[in-house]
Amino acid sequence: MFKVVSRLSGPCACLKGHSCSLIGLAKFHQLSGALCQKSASKYLSTGIPEMPPCDFRPEEYKGMSKERIMEIRKQNCTPMTMMATYYKKPVFIHQGHMQWLWDVDGKRYLDLFAGVATVSVGHCHPKVTEAAEKQLRKLWHTTSIYPYPPLHEYCEKLASYLPDPLKVVYLTNSGSEANDMAMLMARLHTGNFDIITFRGPWGGSHCRDSPIQTTRECGCAQGHCMANDLYIGQLKETFATSVPRQIAAFFGEPIQGVGGAVQYPKNCLKQAYELVQTGFGRTGSHYWGFQGHDVIPDMVTMAKGIGNGFPMGAVVTTPEIAASFTKGSHFNTFGGNPMACVIASSVLDVIKEDGTQQNSHTVGTYMLKELAKLRDKYEIIGDVRGKGLMIGVEMVKDKASRVPLPPGAMNEIFEDVKDMGVLIGKGGIYGQTFRIKPPMCITMEDVDFFLAVFNKSINNYMERR
Repeated sequence: MFKVVSRLSGPCACLKGHSCSLIGLAKFHQLSGALCQKSASKYLSTGIPEMPPCDFRPEEYKGMSKERIMEIRKQNCTPMTMMATYYKKPVFIHQGHMQWLWDVDGKRYLDLFAGVATVSVGHCHPKVTEAAEKQLRKLWHTTSIYPYPPLHEYCEKLASYLPDPLKVVYLTNSGSEANDMAMLMARLHTGNFDIITFRGPWGGSHCRDSPIQTTRECGCAQGHCMANDLYIGQLKETFATSVPRQIAAFFGEPIQGVGGAVQYPKNCLKQAYELVQTGFGRTGSHYWGFQGHDVIPDMVTMAKGIGNGFPMGAVVTTPEIAASFTKGSHFNTFGGNPMACVIASSVLDVIKEDGTQQNSHTVGTYMLKELAKLRDKYEIIGDVRGKGLMIGVEMVKDKASRVPLPPGAMNEIFEDVKDMGVLIGKGGIYGQTFRIKPPMCITMEDVDFFLAVFNKSINNYMERR
């Protein structure tokens, strides 16, 4: 069996000299006491929370009308585009800067979803933008039939961030393409076809790798986790009833992304072998999500934050598995093109220079602990989970039944949060989990603003109910 394949994503950084930057955050927090307390006092305000300042000014929008955009969206874009559109009154995005977005009317939003956990170091981060502009003037495109420097410089740099023996890099245009390539490689290497993964979340009360645990009582004996047993039992049952005993690969996520920021019990993936949107420092404690589970997979697939929103993905594997790939034939015209390589290389530099991994840990832990207070306050917040800046807030009808909050109720809160200037996502099997995966340059002040908005939105819903 192929031990494990993992999909990874995103980081973030901040811009010096701007009040909406990571540096601004550090200064704000060092001032501590009074300023932090003042920000926290907004949390209890009955009015609309005050948005943190940002001295960046977007360009004036002079494009087509919103009505015309929607006409084209309905007539010329795939129907799935309309189905995927967030909000009854959609947000028409015009420009972005770091953790902020502006719509065509000039309204500013705090982006806590980062283009589905993809903008890692901040929208239009100056250093990444500068690298892209410089390469645009030099060479847009050539392919790997020629040995051009950016490709090799980036492959060497990316491989240096991964443990041995993960040292061979294949570059793609997306995470989906990276996963497809990984499946092909696994099948060629093993001679087997079937690929499996965990079906759904069992959770666990006090055994996940997170600053906060659930409020549910746990009946497990000391040092034993029943949720872990359920996961491993499910895996064993699959082998016994549904697939051959020899498979091509097992795919796993250190933290389920679209599944609702679900975390496995500690040591679960070490038993099953594992890994997702958890790369490039997003979880805070480690650069790659799999490192938090004390395993080294045979392959790691990654995309999302790898290019800060620029289309790119990658598969990193061992020399032995890579050699098996020559049994087949594969060529990618755009994978690893000069633009993608230069941008992705700049993202790695920014993560290091701007300290975004540490920021993810510090700011993310603070947000998790504050959200846990709201969980204890409101009956409809069933769980808060995650690590670093990969966070899920599960909504329920009540804590006793744990029945998912209906879509209509979820949308009421979702719209209210947006109307007050914050963009978040949704996920989970029933769409009952709010997903918070911001650019990793957000500040404590940004978090306090979001907490005040979220608190007011929940309170508004409870009053209407």
